[in-house]
Amino acid sequence: MRLSKTFIKTLREAPKDETAKNGALLTRAGYVHKEMAGIYDYLPLGLRVIDNIKNIIREELNKLGCEEVLMSALQNPEPWEKSGRFSSERVDIWFKTELSSGGELGLAPTHEEPMVNMLKSYISSYKDLPLYVYQFQTKFRNELRAKSGILRGREFLMKDLYSFHTSEEDLDRFYAEVEKAYEKIYARLGVGDCTYETFASGGIFSKYSHEFQTFLPVGEDTVYYNADKSVVLNKEVLEPEVLEDLGVKREELSEATAAEVGNIFKLKFKYSEPLGLKYIDEENQQKIVYMGCYGIGVSRLMGVIAEKFADEKGLVWPEEVAPFRYYLVGIGENGIAEAEKFYKGREDITLFDDRDKRPGEKFADADLMGMPLRLVISDKTLAENVAEVTDRRTGESWTVALDELFEKF
Repeated sequence: MRLSKTFIKTLREAPKDETAKNGALLTRAGYVHKEMAGIYDYLPLGLRVIDNIKNIIREELNKLGCEEVLMSALQNPEPWEKSGRFSSERVDIWFKTELSSGGELGLAPTHEEPMVNMLKSYISSYKDLPLYVYQFQTKFRNELRAKSGILRGREFLMKDLYSFHTSEEDLDRFYAEVEKAYEKIYARLGVGDCTYETFASGGIFSKYSHEFQTFLPVGEDTVYYNADKSVVLNKEVLEPEVLEDLGVKREELSEATAAEVGNIFKLKFKYSEPLGLKYIDEENQQKIVYMGCYGIGVSRLMGVIAEKFADEKGLVWPEEVAPFRYYLVGIGENGIAEAEKFYKGREDITLFDDRDKRPGEKFADADLMGMPLRLVISDKTLAENVAEVTDRRTGESWTVALDELFEKF
């Protein structure tokens, strides 16, 4: 990407209606465009971040044998009515619309019911199980108040994984595998050291569910944790019997705010039973399929990472998340020509600032956009046969001989 050719423009000030730090910086740096409250467009840089997050998740889930699909956003009410969740009185976040030919449809806030309904056509025998199916899909939730930039939206991107099993033991086995995979995902995303598996309410179907919470000052959840953070629990389960069960005392716990970036849940028969998802076992008996679900908020994670690592100059992306590894700055006629040589063959990892702008403006945009490394080739550095390198995360700068730059970078 050449900045002289893109339609992206940086802004010195954020729009007045964008008060959240992540939303303000992502807008100023040209990653997103706000359509209305809780609804954003993802511009070329933002889409590259989203794709990087998706690829990390995809790689770790595929290692577990998960298969990717893409389901429809428009929802047939029938399976949702069987579970009782199409009622707007019971689930108050639906966006619904009417067909011109008559009848009502919904825009999916999640996909348990349609996934189960679809798999009734493909699961019939114990030989078809276990099965793990996931997607990256836009969800729609009619939130009363969309806020916090892209942390809470009415339209957002989610990874939702669903697993199907013949036994509770097999569900438990896969659940533990997903826990480990999530830890790897958050580590690769750069938030592994501040994201914790958190005990949360499991409803009537299991004692607990588990959330993954990133400690963040602007998070919407309150969590409690012990000294080494080996036990973290959501405020909703801060009760004496829970503390006793987890082996901690209230006075041992500290309070923090956090943003939920994932959750995993042992659903068991919650949706498979009312929708009739069954299989024939080895003894030719009909049994109900066990089920688990596992979510990660992809666009929310982008906002959390932006919020977590930004500084007074702008965004600071972890290496595996950044849209480009290098922000290449050419200054002066000869500097731009030499930078052009570096850019050729490295287009996929380099954002090339070849604009006819003052150096200070280019450096400010480099800081704002947050690529891991800034490379500067100018008439001045050429006189010394070097390029200047600056690490966006630490602020450290050093020079590299041009031949080493071409060889090592």
